[in-house]
Amino acid sequence: MVAYLIRRVIYGVLILLGVNLATFYLFFTVNTPDDMARMNIGGKHITQDLIDKWKSERGYDKPLYWNDKKDGTERLTDTIFWDRSVSLFTLHFGRADAESAGDIGHEVATRMWVSMQLAAPLFILQVIASTVFALVLVMFRHSRWDFWGVVLCVVMLSISSLLYIIVGQLFFSRLLKLVPISGYSSGWDVVKFLALPILLSLISRLGTEARLYRAMFLEEIGRDYVRTARAKGLSETVVMFKHVLRNALIPIMTSAGSYLPYVFMGSLVFEGFFGLPGLGAYVIEAITKQDFAVVRTMVFVGSALYIASFVLIDIAYTWADPRVRLA
Repeated sequence: MVAYLIRRVIYGVLILLGVNLATFYLFFTVNTPDDMARMNIGGKHITQDLIDKWKSERGYDKPLYWNDKKDGTERLTDTIFWDRSVSLFTLHFGRADAESAGDIGHEVATRMWVSMQLAAPLFILQVIASTVFALVLVMFRHSRWDFWGVVLCVVMLSISSLLYIIVGQLFFSRLLKLVPISGYSSGWDVVKFLALPILLSLISRLGTEARLYRAMFLEEIGRDYVRTARAKGLSETVVMFKHVLRNALIPIMTSAGSYLPYVFMGSLVFEGFFGLPGLGAYVIEAITKQDFAVVRTMVFVGSALYIASFVLIDIAYTWADPRVRLA
């Protein structure tokens, strides 16, 4: 197992290196440092002196990939590629491109906790609600409850999350005035700001997850071990929640594990609409301001989290099913 994990980590690093190189090349092919300076300075009267000053303040006045010194030496470390790409592997993210923005590493460390306050409870509630809902539908399979439950799932997954947000803010915030329409606060007051986005995000994803889990459970109930459990006189509830659920954990963990990066990265849509200062809102702000330094950093962080999540999923497989061996 240790050898397997070492190989997965090495593969992950190689994938992350490829993503990093491709991202760096694409960003600096589409926009040169001079183009980035013009977009961030703005205005009609942009002189070359202002462009050179902006590039010097952010380290974009260096060569892109390779630095040929006048003394004949060639250095990779004194380049934009080293400062803005290689340094990401040491978690040195540098400064944002926008005039009003500061250190990217500080922003990521601060905003990450806000995103986790939203996404961590949502992740737990989503797995529990989707699993229980799907199991109940399977228990009443081929009945009207199963039929209307599937119809409800299709309706929920067909509605855009934006509609959930608009209707939820109108009903719970404007009409009932139960929770603030947007904003953020520290301490226990954060509950009233996170309650509505968590509820709406849970509803928007419930239909998709429940239909997927229902299909997995329907496949499991036709297996021999389920018929044996029923022949022993076990109730349908025990069969479903103890035997079927445990044997369907691997596909459930695969589906749920892909959501783990969002626990740290946050939700772009919900953080933006509810004014939560998390990483999702940070990415939206960066895209709006055309702050490519932040966007490149968040692409790198997101890729690293996805790779780490799938390694954790492989480890969890061995816990869910002792027959699984990582070799």
